[in-house]
Amino acid sequence: MSEIGLIGKKIGMTREFFKTGQSVPVTVLKVEKGRVIQLINKEQRGYNAIQLGFGKIKNSKLSKSMKGYFANKNTEPKKILKEFRVKNIEEYKEGNEFGIEIFKDIKFLDVKSKTIGKGFAGAMKRHNFGGLRASHGVSISHRAHGSTGQNQDPGKVFKGKKMAGHMGNKIRSMQNLEIIKRDLENELLFIKGSIPGSKNSEVLIKKAVKNINKLTIDEKIEISEKSKKTKDKKK
Repeated sequence: MSEIGLIGKKIGMTREFFKTGQSVPVTVLKVEKGRVIQLINKEQRGYNAIQLGFGKIKNSKLSKSMKGYFANKNTEPKKILKEFRVKNIEEYKEGNEFGIEIFKDIKFLDVKSKTIGKGFAGAMKRHNFGGLRASHGVSISHRAHGSTGQNQDPGKVFKGKKMAGHMGNKIRSMQNLEIIKRDLENELLFIKGSIPGSKNSEVLIKKAVKNINKLTIDEKIEISEKSKKTKDKKK
């Protein structure tokens, strides 16, 4: 089940207190259940995958083709359709639903979402440039990004040149984020640290791809308590 992911909504940020008094900043995600809409096998497309549907949408907002698609599948319309490649599609059936219980034994997650759009920004703000000296003789070039191109050879601006432009509003991935708490009743996930995106933005959550040996906060607290007990016994 860990091969598939879920789409959640970013509610906001808060903090969690541990019994040691440690305060940890967390991002709260409301995770809706995903329904299996379609099973895709190797004969159809050359790979095994399942299509999951997330969120509700009015029938009036659907195109005719999508209305027919959901009618064929005998399921209510879904706002987002997402494919996840899996090794074995026999584990899944059309109509099955998955929630945050699929992350029950998982400690770390990978997250993908769109960053907050900040509009048009200058080179200093967008690329963290230092700017020129704010002294005599610099005139109006204090916050300029410097030379843009060349004179004669090659006489063009290369692609990827760091210049002023649209800042933010890009898809960003964050890896190995720790799950601090799960609220199964309210379908909430509490993830350590911040996650890209504004309030109510959609976030794709998957099991961490990398195999890491990092300790969770609970494990660190347990180790520290055991070491304290052993020290007290020696005394």
